[in-house]
Amino acid sequence: MVSFGSQIEFAVPHITIRNLEKFYHVQGKQVHALKNINLDIPEGKIFGIIGKSGAGKSSLIRTLNGLEKIDEGNIHIHQQSLSELNHGDLIQLRQKIGMIFQHFNLMSAKTVYENVALPLKIANYSTSDIQQRVTEVLELVGLSDKAQNYPSQLSGGQKQRVGIARALVSKPEILLCDEATSALDPESTSVVLALLEKINLELGLTIVLITHEMQVIREICDQVVVIDAGEIVESGQVWSVFSNPQQAITQELLNLEQLDLPFTVYEELNDLVTHSIVKLKYATEAKFSPNLTEILSSFGQSVHLYQSHIDSIQDHLVGTLIVGVPDLSIDLQILKQQLKHKIAHVEVLGYARPTH
Repeated sequence: MVSFGSQIEFAVPHITIRNLEKFYHVQGKQVHALKNINLDIPEGKIFGIIGKSGAGKSSLIRTLNGLEKIDEGNIHIHQQSLSELNHGDLIQLRQKIGMIFQHFNLMSAKTVYENVALPLKIANYSTSDIQQRVTEVLELVGLSDKAQNYPSQLSGGQKQRVGIARALVSKPEILLCDEATSALDPESTSVVLALLEKINLELGLTIVLITHEMQVIREICDQVVVIDAGEIVESGQVWSVFSNPQQAITQELLNLEQLDLPFTVYEELNDLVTHSIVKLKYATEAKFSPNLTEILSSFGQSVHLYQSHIDSIQDHLVGTLIVGVPDLSIDLQILKQQLKHKIAHVEVLGYARPTH
């Protein structure tokens, strides 16, 4: 059994974005930052937004908590339209939205405890309620023993966990993460991502995570949208987008494995070549690993394997095979038809004369 399409779960939308447009005026010129954005972000899921610097990711996330004005279109959070809220209602809504930043935004002169307590002090919570809640979230993020430390005494990963604790202290329903791991080393990134996944599972928070790192999306997100030049260019479940990216920007962000073969591959037929070099891409549920005998027998002749890659994403196996076939006139349409229940994508990369 092989799955190729994007099987979107019909979870209740927590955030609904329709026809969103955002403009900035910079040095007398109008910049179109967001163009006709339409999204349904499911409740209780981890939703990834990825793109290069300047793609519009930060503008999009800042419209979600009302930090940026909506120029056209609308955003609904649990049926509340942001553009229709008065100042007081908007402040109340923001209390349901936690925010995590790339550079932590901690106050250096305050202890970890004081940094985390700050939102509750501003909201005039009692001292006893503040103490109880801060103690709870510091335990949740694994920093109970750092309550009296100052930010300068913490590692980058610990600082980000303080930022997460501060974002959670008001018991939000939504957590917005703006490049939350970009300033961290790989080990700290893994710790923070595991913590976000734990928060999502245990607290049921909807998490919207923007990043330029596909590895972050791969690790914890349920769905992903790719944004480029202010537009959504690709979207779907993470395993589906990873297995068959349609847009050049997605392929670039994925940093797909480069063809590294011990011979030259030519785009056109010539007197030197003897084989067609074919790329096969598949995506299957993990319990249905691909049968290579069935796949390769579709060629009806000997097949040489030159490169392979397999990954496990969201209970799916996503893989690529690069093979050489001693046939210079492969009918791609017939081959695709033969492999349609086994392979998501078939492509002739070129021609070569492999040595065996």
